[in-house]
Amino acid sequence: MVDHQYLFIDFEFTMPERSVKYKGFYPEIIEVGIVAVRGNQVYEEYSSYVLPERFPILSERCKSFLGISQEQVDAGIPFAELVKKFEDITADSKKNTIVTWGNMDMKVFRNSCQKGSYSFPLKGQEIDLSMEYKRFFGDQNQTGLWKAVEEYGKEGVGKHHRALDDALTTYHIFKLVEKDKRYLKKHEPTTIGDRVDFSKLFNNLA
Repeated sequence: MVDHQYLFIDFEFTMPERSVKYKGFYPEIIEVGIVAVRGNQVYEEYSSYVLPERFPILSERCKSFLGISQEQVDAGIPFAELVKKFEDITADSKKNTIVTWGNMDMKVFRNSCQKGSYSFPLKGQEIDLSMEYKRFFGDQNQTGLWKAVEEYGKEGVGKHHRALDDALTTYHIFKLVEKDKRYLKKHEPTTIGDRVDFSKLFNNLA
């Protein structure tokens, strides 16, 4: 049994054509990337296409934007298998922290579980790293994942809008932000009390 596991997760979702209204449409997961980290080491990387249950035919806009083909998604795992994967990957850890860039990933996953009558398999603290990043750097607007990497003078892993590459990039930013937080904690500005030896000062004044 592991004490603490971090799961860095990225999903790609379906999207409708701009001009077409699909009755009852909601985004569904078509690709998943998971990076499981235990004891500051990558324990597992997982990547798969996922077959949507409600709207299985991808829109042209979705295929073009994500560079994902209908054939790739058709060969993906069923959504039920994705739910089972998360149950398995969290089964032997006492505590799980789920980290995503933005809050849409968990919203879409929760909604899909609800629509398909699946129990939501992830229990633990959820961190929206884009909001952490925004608070930490005082940005007015939420920054895109790969723009955040570039601001660090780094490059993203692989290709943007590939689920596992984005999950790995999220993990890299998380490490950079945590390192900066630790640095700032060590180097907090000194107070006047730290800089002035009051006992000597009072002796001089006495």
